[in-house]
Amino acid sequence: MMMGLPNTSYAGLAGIAVLAGFVSFIIQCIYNLYFHPLAKYPGPFLHRATRLAFVWKLVRGYLPKAVLPMHAKYGRIDIYGHRPGVGPDNEVPKAPVFYKMGSMPPSIVSENHANHSLLRKQMAHGFSDRAMRDQEPIVMSYVDLLIRRLREHCLDPDSKDVETGLQARRPLDMTAWYNWTTFDIIGDLAFGEPFGCLDKAKYDPWVASINGTLKNTGYLLAVKHLRLQGFLVPLLLKSPARQEHAKRTQAKLQRRMELTVERPDLIEGLLKNKDAWNLDIGRIQMNASTLIIAGSETTATLLTGLTFLLLQNPGALKRLTQEVRTAFKSDEDITFASVTTLHYMLACINEGLRRYSPVPIGMPREAPKGGVTVAGEFVPEGTMVAVWQWATHHSEENWTDPFGFHPERFLHDPKFASDRLDSLQPFSVGPRNCIGKNLAIVEMRLILAKIIFHFDMELVNKNFDFMDQRTHILWEKPDLPIYLTPVVR
Repeated sequence: MMMGLPNTSYAGLAGIAVLAGFVSFIIQCIYNLYFHPLAKYPGPFLHRATRLAFVWKLVRGYLPKAVLPMHAKYGRIDIYGHRPGVGPDNEVPKAPVFYKMGSMPPSIVSENHANHSLLRKQMAHGFSDRAMRDQEPIVMSYVDLLIRRLREHCLDPDSKDVETGLQARRPLDMTAWYNWTTFDIIGDLAFGEPFGCLDKAKYDPWVASINGTLKNTGYLLAVKHLRLQGFLVPLLLKSPARQEHAKRTQAKLQRRMELTVERPDLIEGLLKNKDAWNLDIGRIQMNASTLIIAGSETTATLLTGLTFLLLQNPGALKRLTQEVRTAFKSDEDITFASVTTLHYMLACINEGLRRYSPVPIGMPREAPKGGVTVAGEFVPEGTMVAVWQWATHHSEENWTDPFGFHPERFLHDPKFASDRLDSLQPFSVGPRNCIGKNLAIVEMRLILAKIIFHFDMELVNKNFDFMDQRTHILWEKPDLPIYLTPVVR
């Protein structure tokens, strides 16, 4: 008859396993500190010893800002764009730990070099100058709807201001209103139908679930950095937010594919060539999903942050208001073409992109087989490298008064002559830069011009620090309550 081990033996085995794990961890830390190929590079002790310090800041949402104190030690780095002689495609490839999510099909963001080039070629038509001219009525219809809805909601018909005797102003959360606008626009441009956020003045359930999906992605990355993906990644990919997002994307895409007329939208090129390219529904769906997030959340984020920065800097707001209201005599004058003449506005947008980059993290690449030289130093193969946007955009090495708001730095003001304007690359550089950059910029200009033309703006709480935020890939934006007062003409 076989006898089981006594409980004390089980406890002893457990203790040995814990001790072995601890000893293994210490040995790994010693190796990382003194014998690893990267051991020669300086950095905080815990970050050099173990990946846990990195992961802890990642899941807490503080990683982009934690990089800034270390930034000066690493100098200026260029890992994007073409790099002749680096790997088979002359570029530092994208890091799988960041871009590959289990069995999910790739998108234009995560595709390999060859497939990315083909996808971009087919999607480029939807982002061409001609397409943008054709898309202008679609975009304009939602921006005009935004202005109408703001007029309807900015005043309280049942209350009067005790000082003026006029209708009392009603606080509006511009974080929400900007999100509703950009999601409705991209919904139409990608799927042929909006989300109805502006009509209902509330979030569509799908739009609301996207924030949960993005936060979930931060946890996914943490798990992968700890090399626990085999068990935990499949579970995280099945989160309710992700499942809801995938289901709704597929339903909207199916309705778009059933349309029989050509539209000047962003995925017409993919749909026309899906059979020739052997693009299955999964890959088309992944690219559509990418367009939804990249074409809405990032634009809304910049507009929200820039609105706060302008309200915190009344001199800049006054100058921008004067530019807009002298450039246009009526609402009909504000078009895709006419907003390009607003030079101070573009400077404000660039400064907003610097101070509040919609994607503040580093988009990592992985040193290819044989390694790569970065900033004059050899980096062994398999090493992740990245340029962290928020840190780069707030480095005193690159910018005069980096935490100030100075649009003039982009207008050749001699006080900022030493600024490295080329270090501002919020849309990335090279062959993988953002395909929707021009559309995003014109959307920002149009929406901001229309709001400033029609309304005076004021913060509800002047002591509120909107910029104090955490980030999991994108910022976790709080509400931004402001008062809007319609301009009387």
